[in-house]
Amino acid sequence: MIAIIAEKPSVGLDIARVVGADKRNDGYCSGNGYMVTWALGHLVSLAMPDVYGYTKTTAEELPMLPVPFRLVSRQIRTDRGMVTDIAATKQLKVIDSVFSKCDSIIVATDAGREGELIFRWIYAFLECTKPFRRLWISSLTDEAIRKGLEELKEGTEYDSLYAAADSRAKADWLVGMNASRALAIVSSSSNNSIGRVQTPTLAMICSRYRENRSFVSTPYWQLHVTLNGGTSHRRFFHPVTFDDRQKAEAAYRSLSPDSSATVTKVERRKTLQQPPLLYDLTALQKDCNVHLDLPAAKTLDIAQSLYEKKLISYPRTGSRYIPHDVMACVPGLLERILVMPGFAACAGILDLARLNTRSVDDRKVTDHHALITTGIAPEGLSEAETAVYTLIAGRMLEAFSPCCEKEMLLMECLLEGMDFRSKGSSVVSPGWRDIFGRKEDREDDEPETDEGTAVFAEGDTVPVSGHGLAQKKTMPRPLYTEATLLAAMETCGREIADEQAREAVKELGIGTPATRAAIITTLFKRDYIARSGKSIVPTEKGLHIYEAVKEMLVADVSLTGSWEKALLQIERHTLTTEAFMASITDYTRKATREILNLSLPAATARTFTCPKCKTGHIIVREKIARCDNKGCGLTVYRRFLNKELTDQHLEQLFSSGSTRLIKGFKGKKGVAFDASVTFDAGFTLTLSFPKNGKKKK
Repeated sequence: MIAIIAEKPSVGLDIARVVGADKRNDGYCSGNGYMVTWALGHLVSLAMPDVYGYTKTTAEELPMLPVPFRLVSRQIRTDRGMVTDIAATKQLKVIDSVFSKCDSIIVATDAGREGELIFRWIYAFLECTKPFRRLWISSLTDEAIRKGLEELKEGTEYDSLYAAADSRAKADWLVGMNASRALAIVSSSSNNSIGRVQTPTLAMICSRYRENRSFVSTPYWQLHVTLNGGTSHRRFFHPVTFDDRQKAEAAYRSLSPDSSATVTKVERRKTLQQPPLLYDLTALQKDCNVHLDLPAAKTLDIAQSLYEKKLISYPRTGSRYIPHDVMACVPGLLERILVMPGFAACAGILDLARLNTRSVDDRKVTDHHALITTGIAPEGLSEAETAVYTLIAGRMLEAFSPCCEKEMLLMECLLEGMDFRSKGSSVVSPGWRDIFGRKEDREDDEPETDEGTAVFAEGDTVPVSGHGLAQKKTMPRPLYTEATLLAAMETCGREIADEQAREAVKELGIGTPATRAAIITTLFKRDYIARSGKSIVPTEKGLHIYEAVKEMLVADVSLTGSWEKALLQIERHTLTTEAFMASITDYTRKATREILNLSLPAATARTFTCPKCKTGHIIVREKIARCDNKGCGLTVYRRFLNKELTDQHLEQLFSSGSTRLIKGFKGKKGVAFDASVTFDAGFTLTLSFPKNGKKKK
């Protein structure tokens, strides 16, 4: 008998059907010589500090350095604190029973760092010693599963992948647990957290916010002339702007509207604008945020759903390339995309016999290739799933389409001893840009405003029909959106001010494509950041934390980025886990000491007039808000259904009787919905839905 373990029940059921394990049992399927079971995500986790005897939040107990780390059944947070997840414990017993009845195991968890960790921790927790092989696939189609089962890899081939995942988890525990407890001690509040990725990310957001808000705009002036070409015209700009108003106005006055300019240069050249590469997860999340207004975490959830429905390849990929063997399937996949209603008009753009191969490079494919469709026709998708699938399908059409051909035009003229220049471009053949036809695909040389269409010959003397002086002002770098924040996390080295440090880590990022969305979500949950339109801004609480730790090791982007590089080296057998963990331990000691040396004022409780009795005051604490009038009894727990009410939510609730719309509540069937939290007539919390909105069960 052979055991197969998948990461989720839906995937396990698909594999069971393919291998003929058609008898459904509680937590597993059996038949045809197989027993197919599944995890429920992470069933096993690293133990919390109290398991190691760290029961007091005191400086004397820090840093906490468990040796060895212990694994426990998954814990969940409740109003009573962390408790063992009953569902996880039950499924672990099922898996243990399945493994005990089988001679060997096939590992079919997601083919990536986290998928490997999920299985290895279960395997270690159950003290299993059965031999195992690895099913490594990028698609969940029946064909891909069958092929993968024919090409199983030895489990030992992925030892280094597990080592990197295990090291990352332990590093996050050491830094996060110690830094957060240290901060709790110096701030007298446990409602904070610090992490090796979340804190540098918060630092980037706060730094950009401070820079934006303190920016002092300075004026400058730009001089232009308009040359008359009979029935058309062309605007020319002086290549040097003026910082001094008097000099700008003097230059303006020196020009006569009745004069003529001499055209001194006319240059034309053809250029090619290459199509974009295929999506990796981060690129997909950025585009979904820009075009669909979807948060990164939501995009990942949708992509995972599309993957489990066998419509796209593995989504948690960091590669934007495909290998040559996958390229052989691409023409057939594109044919299926071109019959979709939204893309039928694009058939004339692609030559399926001569596709653009910019996204084809075996050397640049990591564990998983770029996101592509599988060829299975989508059916029964939600509106959001359809939108994301359309983006992925459209990006495939773009990536394999011809280049956009453009003609660049540069003209220069001389007027009253001053040079003027006109630059522009025109699209000769749109190529890939015709797929979506977005104005965002413009390049910097394509002006959005009409500067005229007249074209002159070198040596022409052309009458001036007008001239002007435009006052402009310098602008600050914009606040981060979720899309630009993801990009900054991916290439954080470019945001480092110190030139030497920036050069050292310019190709590094913080987090991974699979974890960046979760980091941003954590910052929202901690009430460190908030949304202002599409922009992300720090809250007062977030700025307070940032100001406290911005000069410390724990907020150092360059160091955190270097850890991501080290984890990759572990995967590639060029760095030992021992060396990495030794550096993490040293870092933990230094970071903990720095935080403990902070001097922060104790957190002050926020108060509101009680909306129920009108005489008492609401005292807001870490887990609860309660009226201090003993005869009133109004009590609000921060945790409501599956959501944690932030300080902002509580302020809205007590001041107006209702919060703003909160996204991501879960119904009984696990379906997400949005609602406001409000008081009913008896001052019990209830849900309020937007107009025309419906609660999903």
